Amino acid sequence: MTPSPLIQICDVGPRDGLQNESRFVPTADKVALIDRLSHCGLARIEVTSFVSPKAIPQLADAEQVMQAIERVPGVEYTVLVPNLRGAERALACRPDELNIVMSVSESHNRANLKMSREASFDALSSVVALAARNDTPINVSLSCCFGCPFEGDVAGAEVLGWVDRFTKLGVTAFTLCDTTGMAYPSQVRRLAAEVRERFPRHLFTMHFHNTRSLGVANVLTAAAAGIERFDASLGGLGGCPYAPGASGNVCTEDAVHALHLEGFRTGVDLDALIDSALSLPPLIGHDIPGQLAHAGPRLRLHALSDAKAQ
Repeated sequence: MTPSPLIQICDVGPRDGLQNESRFVPTADKVALIDRLSHCGLARIEVTSFVSPKAIPQLADAEQVMQAIERVPGVEYTVLVPNLRGAERALACRPDELNIVMSVSESHNRANLKMSREASFDALSSVVALAARNDTPINVSLSCCFGCPFEGDVAGAEVLGWVDRFTKLGVTAFTLCDTTGMAYPSQVRRLAAEVRERFPRHLFTMHFHNTRSLGVANVLTAAAAGIERFDASLGGLGGCPYAPGASGNVCTEDAVHALHLEGFRTGVDLDALIDSALSLPPLIGHDIPGQLAHAGPRLRLHALSDAKAQ
């Protein structure tokens, strides 16, 4: 029997999760969290974002974090950059990849990035060129690929069109984001088939939210459709502050647990991942939305003496 492909998991919690928290997590605690994640068997970690500290004060220590983390062989450390200045700051810290973002929805792009899609594309083209000159891989994250809270459904052709435009700049790695938690399994299956058929040599990551409780179902559907790379956030932290009601990334440990049950390989040490998730509440000052850290894996059994009457 042929083994299933290895699913690569990128934990975006240190960036996408912590940037939405009201409490500033001290630099040393961020570094310790990332170092824990580095030993969980994850393929990639989104460490931080090189945005203006005024815009996201929770990540004002981007340089300090990047300089202090342990670089574990086999783990890729990616960072989000919003513009050319952010890319220049990031490159000085030697990331394994730059991640840039724009929306396929005009309304969401204006709400999130305060500019038109064309203006975003022009600005990000300069970042792509800078990354190429510095031999640094680049990934384009396209927001609202599965729906926009202001415009409704987004056509697959619109997503393919923006992938094609960045492809002409030399980009071959893309993240298709369910920024608003509007994705559903049959839609995910269709878009996965379309992008894989049109761009068979590209690397596609899918990034889901659990806003409407379909996050894990969408991950399993995409994996069955041949997508081998996923974003997820430790504990289920994070979301998009510019998409009403859309907070809540799909939880890393919940997704990994489901993938393992369905026979997919991830290389992730689930127990170590759960332990990492359980370290979050003291850092952020509240409980986490992820379910697995509370309930435990499916076959984590309990003593009969601990059972309560049902």
